[in-house]
Amino acid sequence: MEAEHHYINRSGWLRAAVLGANDGILSTTSLAIGIAAASTTREPIILATIAGLVAGALSMAAGEYVSVSSQSDIETADLEREQIALKTMPEIELEELADIYEKRGLTPDLAKEVAKQLTAYDALETHARDELGINEITQARPLQAALASAASFIAGGVLPLFVSIFAPLKEIVLYQYVFAIIFLALSGALAAKAGGSDTTKAILRITIWGTFAMGISALVGYLFGVNI
Repeated sequence: MEAEHHYINRSGWLRAAVLGANDGILSTTSLAIGIAAASTTREPIILATIAGLVAGALSMAAGEYVSVSSQSDIETADLEREQIALKTMPEIELEELADIYEKRGLTPDLAKEVAKQLTAYDALETHARDELGINEITQARPLQAALASAASFIAGGVLPLFVSIFAPLKEIVLYQYVFAIIFLALSGALAAKAGGSDTTKAILRITIWGTFAMGISALVGYLFGVNI
């Protein structure tokens, strides 16, 4: 019998990569569409797309690093507090652990025995996993998240840049939208495949919201733009 496959170990980098790629496609395309709707020449569109690509990648990296670092700081502080508690009041911590296992369905005697054995094996790791919900798979990794976000944003943002350079100028808004929907659908499908989730739901979710965002950007360009 073949063992089932799990995908939770990919959650950290996959979340950052999917967010980065989709944001790269959507924000860069929306910017290009907004400028294209207000412009009669190609140069401002390309310049805006490049500026959005660079600024977006740096912003994504910085934002991910700061936010995930904050999560990491919280985890570290909680682990330090737990380490102190294990040294100063081990009996209370043991009872706390046994209570957790009892609430998960074990009998009181078995819960107490499991708590004793796991505490003897690795008390801090056991409390981190079962009391705090911190483990090796889901632990915050700021640098990994920042690099994944920046790289995926660039990968996504390069696609609308190519459209800005090569698409016919008169129909560039339409080209940007159509290709963006295709890119977003592919991104959603790849993310769903990597995460083992429903592909159709992922594609519909990102394309519907993407259409809304790009439509608003085009409307702003047409209503408030001047020919540049």
